[in-house]
Formats: sequence, C-alpha cells, structure tokens
Amino acid sequence: MSTQLQATVSAETVREISAANDEPEWLTETRLDALAALSDLDMPPVIRTPGRNWTNLYALDFESLVDPLNAAEEKDLVGDGEVVVTTLAEAATDDEYADIVREHFGSVVDPQENYLTALSTALFTSGTFVYVPEGVDAEDVTIRTEMNSRSLFNHTLVVAEDSSSATILERQFTGDSVTADDRYYSAVVEVVANENSHVQYGWLQNLDEDTYNYSLKRGSADTYATINWIEGNLGSRLTKSAVETTLDGSGSESQIVGAFFGHDEQHFDVNARVWHNDEHTTADLVTRGVLDDEARSVYEGVQDVGTEAWDTSSYQRENTLMLSDDSEADASPKLIINNHDTEASHSATVGQVDAEELLYMTSRGIPEDQATDMLVEGFFVPVFEEIRIDEFRDDLQSLIQARLNE
Repeated sequence: MSTQLQATVSAETVREISAANDEPEWLTETRLDALAALSDLDMPPVIRTPGRNWTNLYALDFESLVDPLNAAEEKDLVGDGEVVVTTLAEAATDDEYADIVREHFGSVVDPQENYLTALSTALFTSGTFVYVPEGVDAEDVTIRTEMNSRSLFNHTLVVAEDSSSATILERQFTGDSVTADDRYYSAVVEVVANENSHVQYGWLQNLDEDTYNYSLKRGSADTYATINWIEGNLGSRLTKSAVETTLDGSGSESQIVGAFFGHDEQHFDVNARVWHNDEHTTADLVTRGVLDDEARSVYEGVQDVGTEAWDTSSYQRENTLMLSDDSEADASPKLIINNHDTEASHSATVGQVDAEELLYMTSRGIPEDQATDMLVEGFFVPVFEEIRIDEFRDDLQSLIQARLNE
C-alpha cells in the first residue's frame, strides 16, 4: 500500500468521530474493523494494459488529503410525504429505525470491499438515511451537499419496502469558503429495493477542480423491483465512480444512465456494472461523454449474467465525443455470460465532431463555435431522453450549457 494514512488517522480518531455522532457500539466496531483492514486492502480495480494503469489511484497523497476531524459541510435533506429522510446517526439510535439501519448498513457494499470503501466506512462524518415504508410513493427526495473542508466522507443508505417507490436526487458541490489546494470527497451509496419497489436515484457531481472524488453507488433489487440510476459528472480533478446493480430477484430491472463532460486536465474513470443473478431480469446501460482540451476518460461497463439468470435481457452502449486532439478516451465494455438463454449486446465508440455536419451548419451561416456547441448539445440528447427526473435533466442541461459557454 502506497499511502501513509495510518500515520495521521488512528483508532482514537475513529472513536472521536463515532462519539460525536453518538453512534451505537456496533457501528463504532464496524468503523474500527474497516480501519484495521486498510493495510491489507487494495485500491478499487482499474483497467490495466501492460505497463500502464489507466487510472492511477496510488498516486494520491492521502496523508495530506484526509482530515476527518475538521470535516465541514452544509447539507439539506428534503423528504416527501411519509418517507423518512434523516441522518444516519439519528436513524441508528432511533427506536423505530435502529434495527433497519443495523440490518442493511454494509449489506450491499461490503465496508471492506477495497481500500477506499474501508476508508470511507471508518471516517464518514456525514450520513443520510432514506426509508420508504411499504406502499408509500415518494416523488421528491433531495439531498444537497456543499463541501466546506479539505476532506469529506459521505454514506447514504436507502431502504425501499415492498411496493413502494422513491425518486431521489443527490447533488454535490464545493462551497466558496474552502481554501485548501487539494481536496478529497468520498461517497458510498447503498440502495435496498425490496419486492415490487421502484427507486430512481439521480447523482449530480459538480465539485471544484481541485477535488479528487471517489464514489461507489450500488443497489440490490429484489423480486420485480426496479433500480434506475442517473449519474452526471462535470466537476472534480479526478473522479473514480462506479454505478452498479445486483438483480437478485426474478423479474427485477435496472437502468444506468451516465453523462460526463471533461475539460482542461480533468480525468473521469466511470464504471457501470450489473449482475443478473435471477431469471427474467433486464438491464440497460447508457453512457455518453464529451472531452475537450487535455481531459481524459476511462469507461468500463460489465454485464454479468449468472448461471440461474434464465431469460435475461441486457444491453450496453457508451459513446465519447472528442473536441480536442489532445484529449484521450478509452472504453472497455464487457459481457460475462454464464447462461445461454440470454439476449445481450454491448458497444463503445470514440470519435470527433462530424466534419460533414459541421460543414453543413457553417455553410449556412452558423459560426463554427456555435455549430460545435449545437452538435454537442445534440450528442447528449439520447441521454436526456432517458432521464425521467425533470429537475435532474434541467440541472444537467444547464451545467453542460455553462461548460460550453466558458
């Protein structure tokens, strides 16, 4: 392990964080176990070719980046109707929800899955709990996080009971008061979708470009449950993001829609993954990204069809548009098929703005810069059409337009 985190973070640090949140003993022990495991864990996997890691996480200086005792943020939590939206600390000690938190915390994402999940579990100071009771429809749940410190660790747990539904929109951005040169933002999101439930989760990341960002968002879908993810990445210096669903029940479904827009020297490593673990499951993975200047993207998409996943439908497509000869994009779509009763496809393309389309527009009096912007906006239309959360779509369109106007 190339980090020196243990020199600056100790068990005493973890106990101080836990005590500040008045957490139960089981959660404190979970944190301490994660801390103890750090020295034996690897970084999250990245795509490798001989002699090269496409994303180098080991180069991050965690000793200087991680400062959990001085974590600061502004967080807004908004619920809808009978849905419960509160902090993890409050839920973990609430007589009504404590057992639910204990049952599901770490059930979807193993706290010791890799070095960064363990780090986040040990040090998270900000947590959110969303609970949707049986039969409840919650259409307007929002989580807004303003990062105001050198490092910030978040953990979000969503539990949707039988026949419930929830639409959740989470946003992250950096506050104006942060002055540190480099920052680190980490987030783990766990979604438990019980039988016949439906969860839509929108994630819009617009951290400033001095921030290194790691996020792992994973959901478990039970029988006839649906988990749909929408992810937008425009901020950060380096983002390592994974959006994943395990289709654990018959008839379960998932859609993962992603968009990114990089410029300057931004680096986006985005991953979409689905596991088909039961019969009659369906998945659709759609990602589109644009790169300008010296920006870099790495995409890995995996559809993993298990031996018991009869009658599976699984589709994946990723497209990257290059606006600069100095930008760089790599893609690695994969199929892992262990059941012959499967319909599946995957594709990835990388290309520049179509010269004929640009010529057609400029020959009709549209300035080249404006024509390019119009083509970029048109490139994202297939993603916009898949987004069912109007507020998310409007926000993403506004951020893309602002990037084009820079």
